[in-house]
Amino acid sequence: MDRRQFNSIPVPMLAAVIMLAQQRAYALSIDDLSNAEASQGLKIALEKGAIAAVSLLGKTDGFLGNEKVRIPLPGYLEDASKLLRLLGQGDRIDELVTSMNRAAEAAVPMAKDLLVGAVRTMNVTDAKKILTGGDTSISAFFADKTRAPLSVKFLPAVTKATAKVGLAEKYNQVAGKAAGLGLVKQEDANIQQYVTGKSLDGLYLMIGEEEKKIRQDPVATGSAVLKKVFGALN
Repeated sequence: MDRRQFNSIPVPMLAAVIMLAQQRAYALSIDDLSNAEASQGLKIALEKGAIAAVSLLGKTDGFLGNEKVRIPLPGYLEDASKLLRLLGQGDRIDELVTSMNRAAEAAVPMAKDLLVGAVRTMNVTDAKKILTGGDTSISAFFADKTRAPLSVKFLPAVTKATAKVGLAEKYNQVAGKAAGLGLVKQEDANIQQYVTGKSLDGLYLMIGEEEKKIRQDPVATGSAVLKKVFGALN
């Protein structure tokens, strides 16, 4: 290129060209990653996302204070609660909703071992598939591997927590009738099962939130492997 032509290029454009060249020189394609790198990078992401989600949810107000995962009364019962509040029953409704969310907060820490254990079942094919599978592929992986066993594990803890509130049994009676009329989903007609399901929904949602952060800014994790692996996808 003629020096005069080079000097005529606007500085911002020149900077962009240099940056693009640097990125291309550094960036890897997913096919360039070794099997070990793909597996190691994803396992780090899996563990980081799972532990962070458990930490966020498994504490006081982890569910109750987070609008993204706060557990409400289901369907028709949520609508009916508005009328009950007008009739002076607001405190009882709040007590029930609080107990449901406290039950979820108590149960979630029990998920840590199963979530971390699920990482060990992942093979290299799984790793590369998850890496290219979209922003919530990690949370989907966890849900597939752990939802059934965690449902069994959570249920006793949720049952114990909700049993402290006398309204829990009343909920089951009212919700059972509402389910028979099609006003509430059958799986939501039992407070223990409803809270267990919502606890897991919230857990996987927050794992997905953590996953998005890692994908969008792997450098912020402080892991060179994550920077290399997820940087190859950007």
